[in-house]
Amino acid sequence: MTDKIPTQDITPVDAGKKRKSPTMNAEQGELYARRKNIYVKRVQGLFQKLRAAASWVLLTGFFLASLITYEGRQALLFDLPNRQFHFFGTTIFPHDFMLLAWLLIILAFILFFVTNFAGRVWCGYSCPQFVWTWIFIFVEEKTEGSPNQRKKLDKAPWSANKLLRKGSKHLIWLLIAVATGVAFLGYFSPIRELLPRVFTLDLGPWEGFWLGFFIFFTYLFAGWLREQVCIYMCPYARFQAVMFDKDTLIVSYDTARGEPRGSRKKSADPKELNLGACIDCDLCVQVCPVGIDIRNGLQYECITCAACIDACDQVMDKMDYPRGLIRYTTEEELAGRTTKFLRPRLIGYFIVLVAMAIAFVIAVSSRVPLELEVLRDRNQLFRMTNTGQVENSYLIRIANMDQKPHTYELSLRKAEGIKLDAVPVFSLAGGEVRQFPIQLLGNLEQLPQLPAVDIEVHLVSKDDPSIQRTRDSRFIIRQAR
Repeated sequence: MTDKIPTQDITPVDAGKKRKSPTMNAEQGELYARRKNIYVKRVQGLFQKLRAAASWVLLTGFFLASLITYEGRQALLFDLPNRQFHFFGTTIFPHDFMLLAWLLIILAFILFFVTNFAGRVWCGYSCPQFVWTWIFIFVEEKTEGSPNQRKKLDKAPWSANKLLRKGSKHLIWLLIAVATGVAFLGYFSPIRELLPRVFTLDLGPWEGFWLGFFIFFTYLFAGWLREQVCIYMCPYARFQAVMFDKDTLIVSYDTARGEPRGSRKKSADPKELNLGACIDCDLCVQVCPVGIDIRNGLQYECITCAACIDACDQVMDKMDYPRGLIRYTTEEELAGRTTKFLRPRLIGYFIVLVAMAIAFVIAVSSRVPLELEVLRDRNQLFRMTNTGQVENSYLIRIANMDQKPHTYELSLRKAEGIKLDAVPVFSLAGGEVRQFPIQLLGNLEQLPQLPAVDIEVHLVSKDDPSIQRTRDSRFIIRQAR
């Protein structure tokens, strides 16, 4: 399925007038058109209520999830200095990041599956860029007024009223950006310790940098760039077409029913006027946050927010026409054919998704919350003791990947004639990583006539025997000839 890029767009700023396409060829002498403000008109309706509900759920989770504690620790925390990711009762260490990679792949396939089934609903209902953009638009409406009032205010000379309205808008935008930056930073630096330091400006250099980074780009993307991020910067808008087909659910205008469009009185019979259902009110354009005219066909800029559906349905109600002139539909349905919801590509995405989800659950459930590394002392391969025994030195690294403290006991396997210099018992707190030196002693009379032998170092939790690890190593007996 290919994107149909319109030859002209209609903005809510100048409804009914043509404007230049953002891209132009060399003969026209311009490659990029300067951005024009889109004065979005907010509309009420079923889909906007669903979008608002989804936004509130995501915003509540984003701002409050870092405040949740679990067993005395912040439940969600990327502890970068200690290289640990705490997720409630689970601690993920660097060597476990393969699980995170698999999780990201699963999320990507969920996106593929949803896109093939229902288009860009992620963009319209859940994408952070437009969740924050809608908040900024709401603030803009409350401080500067309706779209027409905002347009007049922009064209008016500077005055006390304009300065007050513009200043209030940008101040609130900045406060939202600050709250966003602090909330995001709270997932990497304990939020309960971070908040007092933010108010006292007692931040480290990296904390200050990332806080400023997210404040600046939240303010820039949601306040100034808005639809430009989706049209020019987001790769999803570009590769979505490879996941679309003629049975993909999209927001579309019913051309057969709506054309030819034209204004008329409510009492007029459109058939007598040789007109379709579209009264050419341009409300679908005025409420579009990316400034496109859905009547021009499927466009990659469309984020499937369904604002145009709610606006058009309200107009249809006022005209006593059936709803659905603009609706969620498919190309097959618009062409008069039957939509196939169960199709090979969608089924394939679902099968792969389920298989990966099952494998991920098995990997997580079988994960042992313990890591053991055995490192030889390379400065001295072996030495002879005063008692005639061979001694090898090692450094073991133990990572307790559980949230609970554990006591571990070390032992040897496949090590006939070799013993530990002591019976090491190690106690580690939850999430703690420590290193310990150990020495192994070998009796020459019981060891084979070889330069070295393979051994196994075994570590087991004394309070939970199911938590254990075994690592291979080498015991050097004599110098190789």
